[in-house]
Amino acid sequence: MTTKKSADEADELVDDLDEINEVLPSTYSITSYGADYPVDGLVKRISNGDIVVPLFSLEPEEGQSTVGFQREFVWKKPQADRFIESLLLGLPVPGIFLVKETNGKHLVLDGQQRLRTLESFYNGVFQGKEFVLENVQDHFKGKTYKTLHADSRRRLDDSIIHAIIVRQDEPSEEQSSVYLIFERLNSGGTFLQPQEIRVALYHGEFAALLSKLNDDPAWRRLYGNKNSRLKDIELILRFLALYFYAGSYRRPMKEFLNRYMAANRDLSKQSEAAIRGLFEPTTATILSALGARAFRLKNAVNAAVLDSLMVGVATRLAAGPIDDVAGMRRAYEHLLANSDYKDATSRATADEESVRTRLKLAKEAFADVA
Repeated sequence: MTTKKSADEADELVDDLDEINEVLPSTYSITSYGADYPVDGLVKRISNGDIVVPLFSLEPEEGQSTVGFQREFVWKKPQADRFIESLLLGLPVPGIFLVKETNGKHLVLDGQQRLRTLESFYNGVFQGKEFVLENVQDHFKGKTYKTLHADSRRRLDDSIIHAIIVRQDEPSEEQSSVYLIFERLNSGGTFLQPQEIRVALYHGEFAALLSKLNDDPAWRRLYGNKNSRLKDIELILRFLALYFYAGSYRRPMKEFLNRYMAANRDLSKQSEAAIRGLFEPTTATILSALGARAFRLKNAVNAAVLDSLMVGVATRLAAGPIDDVAGMRRAYEHLLANSDYKDATSRATADEESVRTRLKLAKEAFADVA
């Protein structure tokens, strides 16, 4: 199956075949309960960092040292105005989903637009402009939070938003059940893609590093235009996971990548220096020796060719730089012509045997290149 490109996107096509439709196993112990929060309490918790609204922005926000991740703020001003007006009028509004993390903080699973609208109104700024109510009843028009009548401001502060809070009890080492809930939530009519969920659910130093690696010049030449749904970042994660832990791979691929991102969330398994020292020479060598279309059998990037080629070349580079560029090119052409490799990169690509076969053949292909 090939991911289709919409008319208004510059995303590169990626052929990940049957992996996009994988179903994750679901045997978990989950605790869920309801809680009612006053609006001013929610805003205070967001400001204090007790409620985390992770961003999908690929650059650090001003004053921050790390990259944040979160779906973009997609509400238009009329939507934001009417949401605030609903609360001022005492109308019921949809609830939110929160995930209780092991550190006691709560991650927003669903309800980002509502919470960010509240935060913007209380702070007085909406998308860089003063947040003045416009698309509302006449007696609220022209009001900011600070200029609301005291009774209206009190009514807004005391408005209640219901939250469903979920916590995964078992397995305790990663949030696989929460991933499933995230995957099934349809926010704004757009289902999230696997890596969009991961960077929100496993936010931290590793997620930030993956975003930085995505700007690597050689990688950008090999992959192409940045993918708005983070497929390019997912393929970097996939290479690293298979390089370090291919021996423990079990399908589905999505769960394998979830486990690795959770395990190395704070770079406790592999450091930034180790990952950069692996990734950057690999992409530079492939681009230099094999060219910008190295991952493409046809027009689309083939995810199975990409992961195996990256692992094969990286394994060879562990012994030192490659000097025989012509020999590397011949090894690559022989690999692509291998019938077993063709099968492992074109059918059932997430099956354990397919993964083992293509990684083994790729490692063997480049092992003796000088």
